[in-house]
Amino acid sequence: MKHRIFITQEDMQRLTDLLASAERMSNRDLEHLWLLRQELEDAEIVASDEIPADVVTMNSRVRIKDMDSGREAIYVLVFPRDADVAQGRISILAPIGTAIIGYRAGDVIVWAVPAGKKRLKVQEVLYQPEAAGHCA
Repeated sequence: MKHRIFITQEDMQRLTDLLASAERMSNRDLEHLWLLRQELEDAEIVASDEIPADVVTMNSRVRIKDMDSGREAIYVLVFPRDADVAQGRISILAPIGTAIIGYRAGDVIVWAVPAGKKRLKVQEVLYQPEAAGHCA
């Protein structure tokens, strides 16, 4: 059974625009673009002020655990122009970025990455712009 994810109306609009422009420019990321489009099509769209505080939205800071290795990492989910892996800022178009958008703290996600399947757990949403009152 597919897990229901949540997306704010604002994120949905910005991500739809991003997909439209990215699909015109890039052939190499088409698989990830298609996966992101699938995630968005299955998402429950909610107003920014109604999104639960434990949902990963754009610009959220989250603690993720790799369920196979046990390693944890903290990431900020950003648009491609703001991505900086050295700073833990991962693009929504990166495999892990596409995997975690819309999921909640406690959710375990099974996602295809270049090295195979990953099992990731959203340990905690450390910062969410909507919950902090910082959404655009």
